[in-house]
Amino acid sequence: MSQLQRRPEPLEGYPYHLPDKPLPNGSYITYEDFLEWADEDTLAEWRDGRIEMSGPASRRHQEISGLLYEVFTTFVHIFDLGVVLQNPFQMKLPGKRGSDREPDLLFVAKANLSRLENGLVRGPADLVVEVVSPESEWRDRHDKFQEYAAGGVPEYWLIDPTQQQVQFYRLNDQAQYQNQTLDTADRYYSLALPNFWLKPTWLWRNPLPDSALVLKTVGGPAYEAYLARLFQNSEEL
Repeated sequence: MSQLQRRPEPLEGYPYHLPDKPLPNGSYITYEDFLEWADEDTLAEWRDGRIEMSGPASRRHQEISGLLYEVFTTFVHIFDLGVVLQNPFQMKLPGKRGSDREPDLLFVAKANLSRLENGLVRGPADLVVEVVSPESEWRDRHDKFQEYAAGGVPEYWLIDPTQQQVQFYRLNDQAQYQNQTLDTADRYYSLALPNFWLKPTWLWRNPLPDSALVLKTVGGPAYEAYLARLFQNSEEL
């Protein structure tokens, strides 16, 4: 019995989940077999014919990804830019064998919404964000870094709460990631999300800033106008 065929012991205080169905057999597992086996609660990814289980996320990991999800979702809605999705939504990248990843956050631009299917985006998202944990560091910095570049993800953010470091990458003309620098005010301006910018130091505050304050700072008058329209046209729930 292989390691993957052996059900791991549940982690104390963590809702570890594996489907009731047995894992597929064989040294190479097709993507179709993986989809047949996994369900929406399974913390697993498919890479080059293998199933990779993911470890539990820390509280800080969840707080940072949660803040960015709230901010991204509202910002994208205000400017009608596309769709923001979060883990465990899958991204199936092309390649000889390909990979299926579940980024912490992904953004699909309006022009590319045809890539969305039920439960996955088939092809590269326009922006992918991974929050690094000790368990995922090699995978995020090496495996996914290479896969996302080869798969055509135009913009990749790597957020490391332990090191208090954010690396922003963009694909160049040679399909390689180039690290981007901050401006003189320590802001990063996204190319995938037009007019969106972020100060990485916001992510190290404890507690984190409220999403509404971030949106007011970044969105400016457009966010204020959005709130005015929202409350003016709101109906009772």
